Amino acid sequence: MSRRARGPGPLRRLQAWGRSHAQQCVAALGRMAGQPLGSALTVAVLAIALALPAGLQLLVTNARDLSGGWQSALDFSVYLAPETPLADAEALTEALRTDPRFDDVTLVPADAALEEFRSLSGFGEALEVLEDNPLPHALVVRPAAGLDAVAIETLADELAARDGVERVQLDTAWVQRFQAILDIVRRLTALVSALLAVAVIVIIGNTIRLDIQHRRGEIEVMKLIGGSDAFIRRPFLYGGLWYGLAGGFVSLALILVALAALGPPVSRLAGLYGADYTLAGPGAAGAAILVGGGAVLGWAGAWVATARHLRAIEPA
Repeated sequence: MSRRARGPGPLRRLQAWGRSHAQQCVAALGRMAGQPLGSALTVAVLAIALALPAGLQLLVTNARDLSGGWQSALDFSVYLAPETPLADAEALTEALRTDPRFDDVTLVPADAALEEFRSLSGFGEALEVLEDNPLPHALVVRPAAGLDAVAIETLADELAARDGVERVQLDTAWVQRFQAILDIVRRLTALVSALLAVAVIVIIGNTIRLDIQHRRGEIEVMKLIGGSDAFIRRPFLYGGLWYGLAGGFVSLALILVALAALGPPVSRLAGLYGADYTLAGPGAAGAAILVGGGAVLGWAGAWVATARHLRAIEPA
């Protein structure tokens, strides 16, 4: 009695599936390398489109760091009553540090404030005649990131109502202006990133569309012998992935070159103001996001192109 022939097991099917993907992935890279000029132009355009939003984000980050942190612009001062003991000021500082609505609370003792005023004002000899320190203990309070002007005013009012607090100094108008500037920067960065992401998808989609038209006859033959849409689509998806990866790496190289070119003059300028500053790069996480984002956008652009144009090709 003959035994029924068994098909390949799950492991062999998985191995065959992996080999097929690996072969088509390498083949897509080979086709890309086979037309160096066209591929180089496409990658260059993609690199510029990816580098622009990443460069804008780096510019904002470095500007914030160079200015000492934008969030510090929202700091406000809490002046305690002159008779408040230092121990009470320290206790209040520790209590506020446990409040999640504050990012940082710094105590400036009266003696330290007087010493700083003496060194910066030039009135050191005149201050020697004072019998008592006229300056009170003060707290420099930084509200948590994300709080709007109304919430910060509410915090200031709560602090002003505490026992031992004589005055809270808060520039409400500056807080509102600062929040508006941050909102513009965030929206501009998001808008530019979204527009250029769409541009990357369109560029890769058009490149894959031309590749599909160039291989129309091959696609018709594969459909005629029963090739599935998923199988036919696969090399084009890998092609988009390779274009996106290449564009991501080149855009990262462009950003690093720009940082290397701008680093020395920025450091010299910071040195003229008595600061030691070096431009910050994208870092490992930023580089991974840039390259990975390019790969994802490349895959998405290829998917859009194949989903639209492969359906229109049918064997005669």
